[in-house]
Amino acid sequence: MKMGGVRGILLDSSVLLPSDEDDVNGDAAILPGADYLLRKLRYSKIPTGLSHGQGLSNEKKNLLQERAKISSYKYFVFNLSPEDDLSSELARVWEDNGGSFIHVISSCREDIVNIESSFGWLKVIVGSAGTKSYGDAEFDAATAISNVLFIDKLEELPLLICQLNKKALGKEALTVGYVMKPSREEDFAKRGAFPWLPTQNGLTFLPLNYELPISSQLQKVDAVLHKATDEILAVDMSSSSEFSKNVTFTRNLQELQTNIKWQPNCCVIDPFNNIFPILDRLKIQQILIGLETLDPRGRCRIRAPRFLKVDSFDESNLEQKLAEANLSLPNIVKPQVACGVADAHSMAIIFKVNDYKDLNVPLPAVVQEYVDHSSVLYKFYALGGKIFHAVKKSIPNADALMNLACEKGTKPLLFDSLKSLPIAKEQLNTNNQQIDLELVTDAANWLRTKLDLTIFGFDVVVQEGTGDHVIVDVNYLPSFKEVPDDVAIPAFWDALKEKIVSEKSKQVRKTS
Repeated sequence: MKMGGVRGILLDSSVLLPSDEDDVNGDAAILPGADYLLRKLRYSKIPTGLSHGQGLSNEKKNLLQERAKISSYKYFVFNLSPEDDLSSELARVWEDNGGSFIHVISSCREDIVNIESSFGWLKVIVGSAGTKSYGDAEFDAATAISNVLFIDKLEELPLLICQLNKKALGKEALTVGYVMKPSREEDFAKRGAFPWLPTQNGLTFLPLNYELPISSQLQKVDAVLHKATDEILAVDMSSSSEFSKNVTFTRNLQELQTNIKWQPNCCVIDPFNNIFPILDRLKIQQILIGLETLDPRGRCRIRAPRFLKVDSFDESNLEQKLAEANLSLPNIVKPQVACGVADAHSMAIIFKVNDYKDLNVPLPAVVQEYVDHSSVLYKFYALGGKIFHAVKKSIPNADALMNLACEKGTKPLLFDSLKSLPIAKEQLNTNNQQIDLELVTDAANWLRTKLDLTIFGFDVVVQEGTGDHVIVDVNYLPSFKEVPDDVAIPAFWDALKEKIVSEKSKQVRKTS
């Protein structure tokens, strides 16, 4: 049988539910490996069905039906006899776009294994460690013989599907392995960002699984997309060494970093060293000073906010240092660590110098100029060479903030920028704001070159009176959720492909 791309997956109850012998408590529950796979398949864009034969308990039937309903999977009941034509039944339900149906069953179900299927049907048998014989033939795990494939664990199925689809696409196929925390992955996946079927520009995606050998997974992908900031355990700001040496990542990410070094043909989007400036608010502020080199050509300027690093709020000459940094009150105070640790977003707005005494913001900190900006924030997203933006309601001007602080009886005004940002109450009004998109696009291109990042975001406010465009924050691999999916996701895929093709070209030049 010639294997093609996967156009449908049917998961038998034997790989989803414990057998009667194993189910000692009598409680119906999806097996852990099956739960992992069902969550991944939900947004894979591969039609998926759950099936069982006759004789399954009502409790287990109800469980499968409920899971199928939640994930919009099809639900099938078969007699599972030689007379059953599974391919015809699925082709009737699912659109036939070429390729193969995959029927995933447990090695313990000999009755299903021995059923012959129609052309185009592929059996994947789970639980065959090493080699296993059927009839007179001996098959290696994860190796195809006729229309049968073997895998040891159900969690290996995404990798197998990746291989089948990549083979169907041919030499032009590019596979992106991705890894990030589950909530972030789901946010991207449900928007259609990580399909297992080929995208319009020839990408396929594979969720990397730390429960399986990372080295073998990396051998099957052309690039790794990561959100390393999700994997930070600690940042030691007491050390004077280079910032990158002060960051402790999870064991999983350390394993990924180590294995990537042994895969020269696998590029990283983006290299781990490139994201370290984003983790350090002081470093990014210093980089943004370079915006002064951009030629405004008679337009308003784009710049960094004025800033000062503070190691202690009890410094006797703090007021003098603020004056030397041209920082007039109010100020906004942020931890130097920008992300990855619990209190990275604990901030304060200071109205009086005395407010610095006993200030509850992690040290070292960065004191930043507070820019009056009419409560309007522009969020920009750079996806490769394409720039998108959204307009959002933001913190009020200083006088309104002062009133807010008086109402709450607090000084200073403390908040978590991810949860309790003191947003203006009035309606969003951009009449007094005029964003210069050409200017910001120039800045985005400058930043992309300076940081050497493929996908990043930054926030811009327009200062009242001067019209200065001030970049107040930069972040790596943002969600860009404010950009419509039908625009953002293709741009996301294009950015990834351009990066991969560029890196592969560099590798060819090095070896030639």
